Amino acid sequence: MTPPKYLTGNKDAINEFIDRFDTFLFDCDGVLWSGDHLFDNIPQTIDMLRQKGKRLVFVTNNSTKSRAMYKEKFDKMGIKAEVDEVFGSSYSAAIYIARIMKLEAPRNKVFVLGEAGVEEELESEKVSYIGGTDPSLRRELLQEDYTKIANGSALDPGVAVVLVGLDFHINYLKLSLAFAYLQRGAVFLATNTDSTLPNSKALFPGAGSISAPLIKMIGKEPTALGKPSQAMMDAIEGKFKLDRAKTCMVGDRLNTDIQFGIEGGLGGTLCVLTGVSKKEEFLAEDAKVVPTAYVDQLGDIL
Repeated sequence: MTPPKYLTGNKDAINEFIDRFDTFLFDCDGVLWSGDHLFDNIPQTIDMLRQKGKRLVFVTNNSTKSRAMYKEKFDKMGIKAEVDEVFGSSYSAAIYIARIMKLEAPRNKVFVLGEAGVEEELESEKVSYIGGTDPSLRRELLQEDYTKIANGSALDPGVAVVLVGLDFHINYLKLSLAFAYLQRGAVFLATNTDSTLPNSKALFPGAGSISAPLIKMIGKEPTALGKPSQAMMDAIEGKFKLDRAKTCMVGDRLNTDIQFGIEGGLGGTLCVLTGVSKKEEFLAEDAKVVPTAYVDQLGDIL
């Protein structure tokens, strides 16, 4: 396996690397920012790539925000981006449910464990859902809930899918309802299964921590629709008509971003060291996922 090239400080190598690609797919959390902390020279780096005629797509596994919400964050951070350049795991899941599964009445609803980002993208694809940010579910499980969930009277017979993303208000009641729907044959989907979420220069529980209890309960994994799922790559290729050989995936996490690019047959991958993965992981002799190149931070390619 070819060792990754360290680009920081090597201007000739940076220019040569950039010139190899027409399209750059960017992860966001841990690459452009960490929470509300914008990394150095990010707007200038994005502008530089645009000036060179590169097409940019922002591919995020963070399901809590819709594409429109991400556009607001880009504006707040001073980064030029359009809604149509954002491709998130919530959007990927909504497209999969609406255009691949094509649910039909009477079982055409989705039970959501997640935030408003998931709901907005489901609405954009005209997919009916329950759960999600419903305030009536933000409470303790009562004895009568046990009875009603067990006999089915608390369940919506129209639910055909349980979709799990990052839920900041997860509780025993929500997990019990999700488990009941899965036991009754609902399809198990996840926006993504990231174990952690970078924020404020630290790591917090990711969407995978929400689906993990359900995996333990039912003994099977969900179909995940975020990175590194190639269903997401196919959807991105279909929408943007990109040439995979001239596309580079830029990310901070080996087992999602970099693996996504490698398994997708992209022309290259670039790992930045401002997020989850450390260089020791991919420089090890037994490393299973190795990027094409790496930099200390994305602004180093400016």
